[in-house]
Amino acid sequence: MSRHVVVIGGGIVGVSTAIWLQRAGVDVTIIDRGAPGTGTSHGNGGILAACAMVPVTGPGLMTKAPGMLLDREFPLFLRWGYLPKLLPWLRKYLATANDTDTRRIALGLTSIVGDSVEQHKSLCDDLGLGDWVTESDYSFAYATRAKFDAESYVWELRREAGFVPELIEGEDVRDFEPALGSEITCVARLKNQGFIRSPGGYVQALAKAFQGMGGTIMQAEVKDFDLSGGSVRAVQTTQGTVNCTEVVLATGVWSKPMMAKLGLNVPLEAERGYHIVFEGSTGGPSKPFMIASGKFVATPMEQGLRCAGIVEFGGLEAGPSNAPLALLRRQAAAAFPNLKAANEIEWLGHRPAPSDSLPLIGQVGETKVFTAFGHHHIGLTGGPKTGRLVAGLITGAQVNTDLTPYHPQRFS
Repeated sequence: MSRHVVVIGGGIVGVSTAIWLQRAGVDVTIIDRGAPGTGTSHGNGGILAACAMVPVTGPGLMTKAPGMLLDREFPLFLRWGYLPKLLPWLRKYLATANDTDTRRIALGLTSIVGDSVEQHKSLCDDLGLGDWVTESDYSFAYATRAKFDAESYVWELRREAGFVPELIEGEDVRDFEPALGSEITCVARLKNQGFIRSPGGYVQALAKAFQGMGGTIMQAEVKDFDLSGGSVRAVQTTQGTVNCTEVVLATGVWSKPMMAKLGLNVPLEAERGYHIVFEGSTGGPSKPFMIASGKFVATPMEQGLRCAGIVEFGGLEAGPSNAPLALLRRQAAAAFPNLKAANEIEWLGHRPAPSDSLPLIGQVGETKVFTAFGHHHIGLTGGPKTGRLVAGLITGAQVNTDLTPYHPQRFS
């Protein structure tokens, strides 16, 4: 068989991988049970945050977590009935909440997201899609300077990675962004970041360009691998068998059951994330902000202001909870007191959260199954770089990145 790669997953990581493979002259088929760009890649905050290289699991999280869960104004939620199932993953996750592991993880994440805007432009400029990427500041809004100082550990790690903020305080905050409420008196501004005004539309445009260059997109669910020759020869789907020479697994949190078919139990959980689009809104910011009090991102998009974030653990099956959405509304109203919208659109998606906060990138043994999932909060930010790395592994191109931290068999 001539080389034919099947990419399982039509989100930003899968589509990016497919395009980079296609540029190397490889025949590629993307298989997804939905249309490209309609899943988690649609619902994110849209930020290309090169500075998003610090994991949630910083030192002290283990002692702080119970209080966070009991505080109705803190953006961490748990469906308590799901706790017994969550515990094995949670123990591993909290075990990394120390200085040594945090620094190791931050270093690994920097390699994936540190040049995000450049990687997105390398992906899309030659396709005539460069207008989708907006270069901008990305700013963190705090109630007080003391609140900013309380996150000195995180900012130290960002500074070490080259992300040094400009601090704006007092009434200068309103001059910088008039939409911010008076309760915000300190802003940490980072330059040379970026955002996408319609993440779902962006991925759909990339997928259309992929098809225009001869790529195939198939809507089906992949059920199993054919490994009868020792390495993958085909995938079994709800639409029949698709022969291939290599497979890329890029289905986010849904990659876990497929990894089990390869004999690997990956400690991966669904971190439920919410957004509200304030459709046709006025009174919102002109550039992206992270509102520190609510740990949510506010991004001006084509539809209106999208406020996205909040962490909830409760698995894949349950529907949306009311409390996270209510908190997101309260926090948005406090941060942007003049915000008005013609309509509101609610959304719930599932971020793939490995227990060590690092994505899985690499080949599983000698199976010719390559992994490209587990990006936690940084899927959009790190998707093009991940796709480029995986395409390089498959085609033998030099990747110039140490992939050891992301090895898909590191948990075994």
